[in-house]
Order: sequence, then C-alpha cells, then structure tokens
Amino acid sequence: MATHDHEHDDHHGADGHAGHSHGVAADADRRWLAIALILIAGFMAVEVVTGVLAGSLALLSDAAHMLTDAASIVLALVAMRLAARPARGGFTYGLKRAEILSAQANGITLLLLAAWLAYEAVRRLISAPEVHGGLVLITALAGIVVNIAAAWCLSKANRSSLNVEGAFQHILNDLYAFIGTAVAGLIVLLTGYARIDAIATLVIVVLMLKAGYGLVRASGRIFLEAAPAGMNPNEIGDKLVAQPAVTEVHDLHIWTITSGQPALSAHVLVEPSGDCHAVRRGLESLLAADYGLTHTTLQVDHAAADVLTLTGPGDTSPGDTGHCDDAHGPVHREGPHTH
Repeated sequence: MATHDHEHDDHHGADGHAGHSHGVAADADRRWLAIALILIAGFMAVEVVTGVLAGSLALLSDAAHMLTDAASIVLALVAMRLAARPARGGFTYGLKRAEILSAQANGITLLLLAAWLAYEAVRRLISAPEVHGGLVLITALAGIVVNIAAAWCLSKANRSSLNVEGAFQHILNDLYAFIGTAVAGLIVLLTGYARIDAIATLVIVVLMLKAGYGLVRASGRIFLEAAPAGMNPNEIGDKLVAQPAVTEVHDLHIWTITSGQPALSAHVLVEPSGDCHAVRRGLESLLAADYGLTHTTLQVDHAAADVLTLTGPGDTSPGDTGHCDDAHGPVHREGPHTH
C-alpha cells in the first residue's frame, strides 16, 4: 500500500455549520403550543359531557381525538425541551431525535384511534342509537371555532419540525372531524337519519389514517437512516466523483439527524497529485449550494497509483482502494458504473 503524505481529513468546519441551526425556536414554539393545549383541553371536557347527553358517537370520537390532540401537544412540548439539551456523554447528537419519537407516537395514536372508531362506527351502522341532532350541531360548531384557533396557534410555530407537524396534524384532523360532525348533526336534526353520525365518523377515520400513516412513514425514514425525501444518493455520488481530481467516492451516507437537519458523510479518493484540502472545500461548497447539505463529514485521501492502474476510470468492479476492505454501498467512479 502506498504511503500517504497527509492525514485523513474528518472535517466539520465552522462554515459548515453556519448554514443551518440545530433545533427549533423552542421558546416561541412552546408558547404557541401551550395556548393550543389550553384551548383543546378546556373544550374536550365540555364535549365529553355533551357527547354522553346527546348519545353521539361522532361527538365522543371528536372528544377522544381531542384527548390525543392534548397528549400530542404535551408530548411535543416535552420533546422540545429534551431536544434543546446540549450533546454530552454518549448522546453525541444530544436528544434531538426525541422530536422524531414524539412525531411517531402521534402517528401511531392516530392509527390506533382510527381503528377503534372504525369498529364503533360499523357497529352503530348496524344498530343505530338515538342521536340528538341539535345538541350535536351546536357542540360541533363550537368545536370548529376552538380548533381553528388551536390550528392557528400551531401554524405560528415551526412546522418544519416533524414534532410540531405531528401535533398540527392532530389538530387539523380534529377540525375536519368537527366539520363532519356538524354536517351529521344538521342532517339528524332535519331528517332524523341517525346513521349519518356513524357515516361521518367513518369519513373522519379515513382522514386520521392518512395523517397517521404520513407521520409514521416520515418518522420511520429518519429512524431507518434513509436519505431525506428528494435526495438521491446515487445522483449525489455521481456528481461528486465528476469533480476535478476526484477518482472515487464510496461509503456515501445521507441521513436526517432531526427535522430540517440532513447530514452527509463519505470517503473520497483523489488523484495522487491532487490537493485534498482544495477538493474537500470544493465538494462542501457543491453540496451546500446544490443540495442544502451543510452538515458534512468528508474523509479525503489520495488514491494509490497502483489502484488507479488496476481498476481504471471506467472499471465498475469494487476493486481494492487501499482504504476500505468492505465499502458500505455503491462505489462511484468516473464513467459508467453500477449502483
């Protein structure tokens, strides 16, 4: 193996962090979430009593959904506080992924609640109980006002955070639920058709399933270290290896630390006569400008001359780079190659 006249360059330059912030504006977001929590919790208590008196499953389902709304906001507030803690000890990123755990919990509760409400709605379609349409309508209209106010509060927070977005989706789905319940209450009041209450609940269930699946999928991608949506690692690897003096890129990983914080690491080989530091600076500028990737770790080394001769610029075989016995993922070289 050839001797290298430079050190491996694991770089986290100061300029590499200037382009992004770690975490959300916690103080402002906590204030808006706390206001929404007060609105939701207060109205939920009123709705439970009204739903029991009116005999409305749609109202009780709304109340149950509002309970998960309140829980989601509490969870979001706790996750914000945890995520704001600095990195220390074994938690080298701090507790930033607490926000993603919160978002996943919100998604799972939406799915579980949707399953329970679907069961109850089908049961009531088979045997519909008496529903007091007037009471349902009045309560649902009040609920629409409360949820619009709560949704407005959460819209003022940083929704680029998957944590805040999870709480917002709970509130938004509850708003849709109240609109459906109001329509059902009006139909019961005008026609006496009680089964519309269960039908409205099934519509709510569909919306809850959609929102819950979206949250679980987005948070799951982060936990599985998948590349952020819209970023193609193969495309990025090919673009990096096409830069001057770069002969190979491997061990390319792109993941998300927490909401809005994508990161990249890679092992880059340059020509024996190339300037490793200049190449690294050029690649960092490219990643920041073209992909918004400012949190990067690039290990840049000179490629051994005998390896270049062995593999050639168009060789698609992994070969022996002299650095990694087992490259993790595709090896990007100039010319056609497999991914």
